[in-house]
Amino acid sequence: MTTQRSGDPEIDRMLAQLAQQTELLEEVGRSLEEARGRGVAADGQVQVEVLPSGGLAALRIAPRAMRLGSEELAEAIMEAARRAEEDVTGQTFAVTQRLLAGPDGH
Repeated sequence: MTTQRSGDPEIDRMLAQLAQQTELLEEVGRSLEEARGRGVAADGQVQVEVLPSGGLAALRIAPRAMRLGSEELAEAIMEAARRAEEDVTGQTFAVTQRLLAGPDGH
């Protein structure tokens, strides 16, 4: 983003700062849109991917997981989903911390 010069150093500084903040906000927005939490359970037989909203993005169940039985398979799916939610929450927190730190990282 190119910042125009006004001729007033204070206004130019503020415009440059606004441009940096806008760029950071756009970057954070893109990162949040692309975030996916991943969770695995049952020795990798069950894999879950969730969106930052908590919505399910993907569910993979290995064929041999079908031997677990319905209760154990359900528990494995829930465990993988919980881990995926923790993962995406951590990612979202890290991204928003960048926003709170500001363009210069402080």
